[in-house]
Amino acid sequence: MTTTARPSPAPAPSRPIALITGVGRSIGIGAGIARRLAASGWDVAFTYWTPYDRRMEWGAEPGAAASIAQELAEAGARTAAIEADLTDPDAPARVFDEAEQRLGGPVTALVLSHAESVDSGLLDTTVEAFDRHFAVNSRASWLLIREYGLRFRTAPGTGSGTATGRIVALTSDHTVGNLPYGASKGALDRITLAAAHELAHLGVTANVVNPGPVDTGWMSDDLREALVRGTPLGRLGTPRDTAHLVDFLCSPEGQWINGQLLKSNGGAAA
Repeated sequence: MTTTARPSPAPAPSRPIALITGVGRSIGIGAGIARRLAASGWDVAFTYWTPYDRRMEWGAEPGAAASIAQELAEAGARTAAIEADLTDPDAPARVFDEAEQRLGGPVTALVLSHAESVDSGLLDTTVEAFDRHFAVNSRASWLLIREYGLRFRTAPGTGSGTATGRIVALTSDHTVGNLPYGASKGALDRITLAAAHELAHLGVTANVVNPGPVDTGWMSDDLREALVRGTPLGRLGTPRDTAHLVDFLCSPEGQWINGQLLKSNGGAAA
């Protein structure tokens, strides 16, 4: 099921459109990326899924989508907040339909920041949890990228060798004690890197970003302290750190970066 949060502000058709998934909490990485792209001149459609946050330890943030949309509007962006259950294989097409209808144009940049992430290991992961992780982190990402590729049109007058479209996916190198999340993110990596080659004829770049340890409310004090000790810069990453890299990759200056898995983690030890 897909529902909307609030109406968009007045049109500003000269701005390109970014679609960002996984923008359900104001302190999350997805929200940080949305803010940065809005400030850089993008209109922003974003997805969120409240039932996921509700069943996680941090809980749902009442009114988050509307609040984030208001922030983006104040930065000059037209916005479309779209609630979407990405376990539904029909959701990606509906999300694109709604983003295009509400913002009045095609999506230029697709940023995959959504995730199913429930800790479990080799011995205690259930089949249901394994399948849900792959449905959200892998299958939905493939379907979103496929939908983007089917709809993308090269900008008029763009010459050969110029990339105008962008795909950026957020990944993780977690594996131990986090089997379904890590395995499904590994599949996401391969899907995104395939897009760098298979969509090149459209003038689209595709890259994967590993943001490293970013505390958005899920870390214990002990884990936080251990990760800080293992990072040369002596701090954790922030959503803004990830957002600056995504912003660069989506900019004209970032068009030569393609088919890469980039670590933006402050040199954190594995």
